Amino acid sequence: MKTRAPMTRLLTATGAALLAFAALPALAVEPFTATYQANYMGMRAQANMSLARESGNRWTYGMQVAGAGARLEQSTTFEADGEQWRPVSSSDSQRGESGLAAMLMKNRELNTTYDWNAGEARFAGDVRDGQAGPVRLQAGDLDGMLMNLVLVRDVQAGKSPLRYRLVEDGRARRQLFERQGTEQVTVGGRSMEATKVVRTDGRREIIAWIVDDMPVPARLLQRRDGKDHIDMRLQSVN
Repeated sequence: MKTRAPMTRLLTATGAALLAFAALPALAVEPFTATYQANYMGMRAQANMSLARESGNRWTYGMQVAGAGARLEQSTTFEADGEQWRPVSSSDSQRGESGLAAMLMKNRELNTTYDWNAGEARFAGDVRDGQAGPVRLQAGDLDGMLMNLVLVRDVQAGKSPLRYRLVEDGRARRQLFERQGTEQVTVGGRSMEATKVVRTDGRREIIAWIVDDMPVPARLLQRRDGKDHIDMRLQSVN
């Protein structure tokens, strides 16, 4: 049986981008690059995220994490038409290249295609038995990476509740993030006020701190069984 990628799509888990927000201000898609300091099970790493236009209304959002002999890469290509953002394809890979990571990490690669004309998603690569699809798509479905952007957009727009449907890893799952007030975070040596949102799913918990006017979370924390698993802190964005 294949093991689940430890990054779990960073906020792994969650998505609904095609909801209409007639009463809320639209947030434009803008290209950016961001750097994070990451800590994965005690191992330090550097993470880079970027959003770039491909052509027309198509964009590519990618992340690379490298350090301590491990490398994780995730990307999604999506279409943005006003408030409607939907995934077209995504890829997710992890490799243990040297040292302890080479012994502990299972190499894995998963590619997903979202065919909106056919209304289904299919999965290829290191897919678990019975999870190659197809999975029937619904309006609002996202992949894990695109959820990252949608969650930030929705929090900044004041949307509530923060409910999503995530289609990845051969299945669809409904998720809910809850607001838990505001806290101070530090980005590039500056203290800023951030909205804290939390998703709990059994023994797993994902927490995001979102600052107004920033396109990505200022901090992302994934916990398992009450212990920090992955902690990513934003260093710069431009």
